[in-house]
Amino acid sequence: MKPELLAPAGNLEKLKTAIDFGADAVYLAGQRFGLRARAGNFSRFQLEEGLNYARQRGRKVYVTVNIFAHNRDLEDLPAYLEELQELAVDGLIIADPGVFSLARRYAPRLPLHISTQANITNKEAARFWADQGAERLVLARELTEQEIGEIRRYCPETELEVFVHGAMCISYSGRCLLSSYMTGRDANQGDCAQACRWSYALVEETRPGEYYPILEDERGTYIFNSADLCLLEYLPRLMAAGVNSLKIEGRMKSVHYVGTVVKVYRQAIDAWLADPEGWQCREEWLEELAKVSHRPYTTGFFLGWPPQQAGQHYLSAGYIREYDFVGIVREETPQGLWLEQRGPFATGEELEVLTSFGPNRQLRVEKMFNEAGEAIDRAPHPRQLVLLPGVAGIPAGSLLRRAKQ
Repeated sequence: MKPELLAPAGNLEKLKTAIDFGADAVYLAGQRFGLRARAGNFSRFQLEEGLNYARQRGRKVYVTVNIFAHNRDLEDLPAYLEELQELAVDGLIIADPGVFSLARRYAPRLPLHISTQANITNKEAARFWADQGAERLVLARELTEQEIGEIRRYCPETELEVFVHGAMCISYSGRCLLSSYMTGRDANQGDCAQACRWSYALVEETRPGEYYPILEDERGTYIFNSADLCLLEYLPRLMAAGVNSLKIEGRMKSVHYVGTVVKVYRQAIDAWLADPEGWQCREEWLEELAKVSHRPYTTGFFLGWPPQQAGQHYLSAGYIREYDFVGIVREETPQGLWLEQRGPFATGEELEVLTSFGPNRQLRVEKMFNEAGEAIDRAPHPRQLVLLPGVAGIPAGSLLRRAKQ
């Protein structure tokens, strides 16, 4: 069985990057009814362009319609579902039974996937959704390897999708009220403020103003702050458990994150397909995953319950950032390479180039010019176009980063 590599597409640029770097499919949201309200998301025009880009390359596009809907949401939902069917997207990702029912009625030709927000944590829940006509189940992150295998045996004809990489939530598969209570931003309507990442202290009710830290550093403590998931080393065991689709979290993450993580998992999957018995997790893959912004990695619940590795990161809400993402190659011309700046860089610096295929390469910035043809020694402005003269052989869409000093 060839597993699907499923990548996040928070906007059109990330969709194209995910596909160029090896994703078999992407998941995204329209401008309503999805659980990432602050991702770029897609207008109808952008969705059409993204679908065309994917189809020309034989890839799939799934659309999230996974809010927990209130009555006020239902008025416009049928027309939106009909629009998605007209566009012939490859599947809808749904959490709410009412939305599922409407999708069966207004988009009957579209495959329906059950979102991780539906909290499928047991085989009977899986069988229930399969009996309703769901073609794929996105299992809860809180399942062990053994539990995934049991669900596969109980529902042998239903596709199973599992998160293998990215941020995790303090609450069961994202069902959290903390953001709504503290900020008025409803996580279950796609607008999470990530209040779990803030600094907290313990207060006893009869001693107001007295704050008791837990595992304190100079900024407080982070008792709700989850580590990031990484199951790359356990790819053969995921396959043995019967997983059809390996899902990367991160519609809010950068294009650098998307390109780097997708390329690593693409290489790992292809290596497993070529030699399942001899497959080993390569050190360079793990080194690449360390180059994207991330929290400490964990295997979550996959190896057992309770988690066999620390699932919480108590000391800080910050990310580990060993590299800075500084630019994207936009075009190679006879004059040289045009870059779009995504972070300040300067002449004399060594950059690492990540292409969609092959090994990384090093690039020293000897000279650069702005769009007016003026020589510059720094590129300080966001999305500034910069020419590196005399540089060739680096394809458009390649990503540039710089190691932190």
